[in-house]
Amino acid sequence: MTKEKSKWKEFLEAASVLQWVLTFLFLGVACYILFVYLMFTWLWPLPTLYFIWMVMDWQTPERGGRRSSFMRKWTVWKHHRDFFPIKLVKTAELNPNKNYILGCHPHGIMSAGAFACFTTESCGFSEVFPGVRASLAILAGLFRIPFFREYIMFAGLCPVSKPSLVHLLSKSGEGNAVVIVIGGAAESLASSPGVNTLVVKHRKGFVRLALEFGADLVPVYSFGENELFRQLIFSEGSLSRRLQDLFKKIMGFAPCLFVGEHLAIMPYRIPVTTVVGSPIPVPKRVTPTEAEVDHYHGLYIEALSKLFHEHKVSCGLSESHKLRII
Repeated sequence: MTKEKSKWKEFLEAASVLQWVLTFLFLGVACYILFVYLMFTWLWPLPTLYFIWMVMDWQTPERGGRRSSFMRKWTVWKHHRDFFPIKLVKTAELNPNKNYILGCHPHGIMSAGAFACFTTESCGFSEVFPGVRASLAILAGLFRIPFFREYIMFAGLCPVSKPSLVHLLSKSGEGNAVVIVIGGAAESLASSPGVNTLVVKHRKGFVRLALEFGADLVPVYSFGENELFRQLIFSEGSLSRRLQDLFKKIMGFAPCLFVGEHLAIMPYRIPVTTVVGSPIPVPKRVTPTEAEVDHYHGLYIEALSKLFHEHKVSCGLSESHKLRII
């Protein structure tokens, strides 16, 4: 029998999720505004010195960053987890003597499952997979934002750029699990309740990277991710959709028009279950051929589809739910 939450606990959960949503939507812009504002006040030496420091520290995000285990264990993340709630499910062991590329699906609007499971310890990743360090890869441009870059580096986030991923897979020892939300911005535009559309059919860069460094591929599916927000989806070819695609092409992320349960931006209290599949053994090929890339890409899609269908019913979907891969 589920224990009823107190009003105080519900408040803490809502406050934790609200700060996460506001951080996701506005903190980067706020940091830019603060930086420029301080330049025109008597405090101008502070942003000036910080800018000099940032230039000197420019390559740090692509060299492993500055992960803080303290920040990853903040109590606020446990309240964030309990709001939905979010759960991490293991289906197979991950050998700490190997490196991995975890392909996470679907993107959803804010990738709540990926954030909670791989950027915080609220779901117990280090206990579930001892000896393995998860690093969620996000837009490289976010690490150029003053102040904000420090916050996301402390959380253990890394740029989804070739130098960054190469460093994690070749110069940071073993036991690294690079988490990439494969569908990215394109997949976020397809996020809607009841829809299970993944953009992965023509995305093969992560497979080529896995072959170059002999990192095993691991499919991950966050059931419930697409149920957290309602999105206004424009039809392909419409002016609004073309404008969204243009913005995505220029900025790297998509301007989704979505609404939540409260205050328009609060997600619905829908359980999210992030299931980590079995690793697919990948040989090391310094210069993989297209045939090899296609072969392991096919194995990955097959394993991802199998993972979805094996766990969809236990994770809240009906047997009739289909997976659409584009």
